[in-house]
Amino acid sequence: MDAELFPRSRREIAPGAVHLPDWLDADRQRRLLEDCRAWARPPAGLRRVRTPGGGTMTSRQVCLGWHWYPYGYARTVVDGDGSPVKPFPDELGELARAAALDALGGDPGAGGAAYDIALINFYDADARMGMHRDGDESSDAPVVSLSLGDTCVFRFGNKESRTRPYTDIELRSGDLFVFGGPSRLAFHGVPRVYGGTAPPELGLTGRLNVTLRAGGF
Repeated sequence: MDAELFPRSRREIAPGAVHLPDWLDADRQRRLLEDCRAWARPPAGLRRVRTPGGGTMTSRQVCLGWHWYPYGYARTVVDGDGSPVKPFPDELGELARAAALDALGGDPGAGGAAYDIALINFYDADARMGMHRDGDESSDAPVVSLSLGDTCVFRFGNKESRTRPYTDIELRSGDLFVFGGPSRLAFHGVPRVYGGTAPPELGLTGRLNVTLRAGGF
């Protein structure tokens, strides 16, 4: 069916954690995808992240503004080609602030943070992301997550452990997920990607997740 019988609606998953379906329209998705493709090119391009224990993440990542590596930030790709990290565009900062305001309204930190970090992860159909916390930033500003391409299962958990209780949410192309306040340090991950579910008109095979953060460094 081209249209859903019951349109998806805004949903609060936990205090400070909100899912807004279809937040990006089709044109904005296409433009963001074009930008992601440019950012993914070397130098300081898309790479596989290796963990201190010797493992390799199945998604691939490129960073803007500050380069994230396990578990810190640098101005160069210290675990890759050593190039300076690509700059963080003002447009992404404006997008992050608008997203936080739409999701959290007048909550503390929503819309007022100086966003300066983008982590862009590319997932093919076999990629996963284990449960983790976004805890390497000094700022407690809300994290803004935008999805492009294939649908995924996004698992949003608790602050105490990687295990239950957690909630599984289906994130589709154009969806927004924001978490801040009491949920800012909640564990979260991606246990599954549904290959071949991206909107055909987008022209993307796989899933892109654009995560926007304020470093506060």
